[in-house]
Amino acid sequence: MRNKILWSDETKIELFGVNARRHVWRKPGTAHHEANTIPTVKHGGGSIMLWGCFSAAGTGRLVRIEGKMNAAMYRDILDKNLLQSALDLRLGRRFIFQQDNDPKHTAKISKQWLQDHSVNVLEWPSQSPDLNPIEHLWRDLKMAVHRRLPSNLMERDNKLCKGTDGLQSVIVELQSAPM
Repeated sequence: MRNKILWSDETKIELFGVNARRHVWRKPGTAHHEANTIPTVKHGGGSIMLWGCFSAAGTGRLVRIEGKMNAAMYRDILDKNLLQSALDLRLGRRFIFQQDNDPKHTAKISKQWLQDHSVNVLEWPSQSPDLNPIEHLWRDLKMAVHRRLPSNLMERDNKLCKGTDGLQSVIVELQSAPM
């Protein structure tokens, strides 16, 4: 059954790492040396919102979310990406879709779309974001973006999407990146 689950979620990536933890190891008396400092920008310097999905067979589509997402936008994301991701991953028609209990996921318009397309939805306990294995992919994606230290939103988007098609390329890149 686990091989038929298509896990999904949204995430926000901050340009200058408000949501990224960074550590600096230094010798006493070198706190203000340039090599031991991390640049910061007030108000985070910008962010990008993404929706993505994956299964045991691989990764599905990665979608940039423009503006604040509501139920109608979420339904459009499902319409353009969910069934195609399941098809690309060869999950068959009987796959199980996982989403959390975010209000836009449980809105009438979203539920109706899932019902109209005969999508089986995994029951999900409320207030349990850490159970979703996609959180590990989001963490790795954020770390990969921050390792490249983008200086602005355009550069960050290019580094996120450069020559890539979804989460699969991020995973390939992460697997080949030196630690």
